[in-house]
Amino acid sequence: MENITIKINGIEVSAPKGSTILEAARLAHIEIPTLCFLKEINEIAACRICVVEVKGARSLVTSCVYPINEGMEVWTNTPKVLDSRKKTLQLLLSNHNRSCLSCVRSGNCELQKLCKELKVDDESLYDGEKTPSEIDDSAAHMIRDNSKCILCRRCSAVCEKVQGIGVIGANERGFATFIGSAFNMGLGETSCVSCGQCIAVCPTGALSEKDCTAQVFAAINDPTKHVIVQTAPAVRAALGEAFGLPIGTNVEGKMVAALRRIGFDKVFDTNFGADLTIMEEAHEFIERVQNGGVLPMITSCSPGWIKYCEHYFPDMTENLSSCKSPQQMFGAIAKSYYAEKMGWDPKDIVSVSVMPCTAKKFEIGRDDEAANGVPDVDFSLTTRELARMIEHVGLRFLDLPDEEFDMPLGMDTGAAVIFGATGGVMEAALRTAVETLTGEELPSVDFKEVRGTQGIKEATYNVAGMEVKVAVASGLKNAKELLEAVKAGKANYHFIEIMGCPGGCVNGGGQPQQPGYVRNTVDIRALRAKVLYDADENSQLRKSHENPAIKELYATYLGEPGSEKAHHLLHTTYVKRKVNEI
Repeated sequence: MENITIKINGIEVSAPKGSTILEAARLAHIEIPTLCFLKEINEIAACRICVVEVKGARSLVTSCVYPINEGMEVWTNTPKVLDSRKKTLQLLLSNHNRSCLSCVRSGNCELQKLCKELKVDDESLYDGEKTPSEIDDSAAHMIRDNSKCILCRRCSAVCEKVQGIGVIGANERGFATFIGSAFNMGLGETSCVSCGQCIAVCPTGALSEKDCTAQVFAAINDPTKHVIVQTAPAVRAALGEAFGLPIGTNVEGKMVAALRRIGFDKVFDTNFGADLTIMEEAHEFIERVQNGGVLPMITSCSPGWIKYCEHYFPDMTENLSSCKSPQQMFGAIAKSYYAEKMGWDPKDIVSVSVMPCTAKKFEIGRDDEAANGVPDVDFSLTTRELARMIEHVGLRFLDLPDEEFDMPLGMDTGAAVIFGATGGVMEAALRTAVETLTGEELPSVDFKEVRGTQGIKEATYNVAGMEVKVAVASGLKNAKELLEAVKAGKANYHFIEIMGCPGGCVNGGGQPQQPGYVRNTVDIRALRAKVLYDADENSQLRKSHENPAIKELYATYLGEPGSEKAHHLLHTTYVKRKVNEI
């Protein structure tokens, strides 16, 4: 590729032709601040925080979209540049709800950070009319407060361009502009799928998950309740980021220790539910293949994907596996099998999950997710909520010892832990399905063709003399592309895995938020996924059907995969929704 040489702050920089000033500056280890910019998603130069001086230009230019040319001279930190950025921040603050002390993003707000760096204080020079604080809490998973919105449009860009949904966008014009849904509907009235990707990219506190930590603390302090908690595999791969650890740090042991000290009676692993899911899902897949069932069968672990399918592909709900998600399977077993073992009334159990996913907050309230007459899961927390709970009780997270999950619902395999990465469910299912179909032990349990963060992957495997075609998609825009190809007869598969969030659960809408700079320069998904694949590789057991606790569950309680009891507890149903119908 041809390179171009320019000067930035007097230093020569060589960058590929076609680069922007922002990209070239990063090659020189100069970080130009941004607010609205998300690479390949939101390149609109709306916020004007990234302005720089260019020799010969009549005015300051926005570095995020301005292309470099040979011999260009750029200055990123002149008084004129810094004064412009400061004025922009002051103007943003003039229409901003500055209740920083009570804001969920305080200390991790990109606007707040820039104001601190440029010495913009709370006293605005441009006070006047402000956008009122009208809270939209109509959705099950999130809250929107437009009085904290800076109109960067990151949220609407990721909703439309990454997820292919587009239920939010800019309404009205001029000062009256606000981010909302068509016809000013509440988000809960739209066909939003609760994925939370908008929350993940919001630079301020305008978008946040519905926090249920107060209810969980109340349950923990109720002596009549048995409060148990399960944690999803992707949580251990990201929780450390909330406490300053590098992206890609496995904090499983400290997480378990923290949950015990918060006060949970039992600390379990959603991986147990994942292994159980594979037993039921692999059995269901084999049944469909051998008995002429609806194919391709599509996984049902991602509640954001499930709601998307119900809204946008209702004619394909029969393709969905009837298996509940690992979260819900775990909850159902905890309030039946485990309750009986402990002699507890299911009504006295408060089942809490910690998930990388905001859509889990919607899932726990779905119909047919209460196998024992009570909800399978009572509260679903995000990774961020858990981090806030740890801070709330004053735990020094980094100093905690490593501890292990409680048994038997804390026992897992490597197949379960990779559920958090795109392709992980497919690989785990193949490990069990192939051995079940062939009756032979796999020479290698690694199905690397379905690994990686690409939006769509496909592979073909010869299993017991049959060509099994599989596909994996993550991110709902990719899911749409894949399913439209299937419906048009352009693609033919037996088994499809779909995750609602790009990259899978490791990139869920409930994970610790990273600023735009990190999102634009670091492969967060790959680093977090590596945690899970490393854990799988180091596991003594790497196939779900080898989990001793799962074997015991079937031998003494469920009977066999697909049994009547298993169907009652572990399987669910779906609805055909219309667009804009909740």
